[in-house]
Amino acid sequence: MEIERLSFLCHDDYVKDRNDFTFISSKFAERKNTASDLGRHKEFTEYTNLEECISYLCNYITTHGPFDGLLGFSQGATLSALLMGYQSQGKVLKDHPPFKFFISVSGSKFRIPSICEVAYKDPNKAKSVHFIGEKDWLKLPSEDLAAAFQEPLIIRHPQGHTVPRLDEEATEKLLNWVKELLVQTRKAKDCVQNVEAQKEQEKTEEACEAAKEEHNFTEKREVEVVQA
Repeated sequence: MEIERLSFLCHDDYVKDRNDFTFISSKFAERKNTASDLGRHKEFTEYTNLEECISYLCNYITTHGPFDGLLGFSQGATLSALLMGYQSQGKVLKDHPPFKFFISVSGSKFRIPSICEVAYKDPNKAKSVHFIGEKDWLKLPSEDLAAAFQEPLIIRHPQGHTVPRLDEEATEKLLNWVKELLVQTRKAKDCVQNVEAQKEQEKTEEACEAAKEEHNFTEKREVEVVQA
């Protein structure tokens, strides 16, 4: 039996190679002379190089894809959610298949009104799982991001702003979520294959019918010629 594999585009390398993971690093370097935890004490209302970053990611996805879903931690999750929202609204990646899933670890929404009006206009229909830490300073923003998706799976953990080590209960929830995703992916592919097979069958039947009509017409003409 063929084992289904999913293609992930990841903005962080906190996961092991399990399906097909593609890791992409930021194109822009972090500003110098900035404390690593400064972000905890300032509002995320200003973003630099955002349009260039979106363009870079869309080009990468188009060139190296297609990808089944996106996975990210912190800003990587925030940016991934933005791309998914933009795609669902037809703003970017119009020629790329719709993303099937999203995995967010400590992600949040962009807070620029012009972005929110587009990216989070409607609940995203992709399957999603959101890891939210009880001690994470982005706990509430992470919950707000999860609310932007239809039927999100929220996995809570007692840690802070980090990729958590999961207990047995959380691991079981995640595994069941992945199994459901794989089943849906397989059903979708089977459906597409069935539709394509049906189209091919219809083309074959049409060709046979056309050949039959041509054969009958030729026989009729031959009979007319003989009688003449």
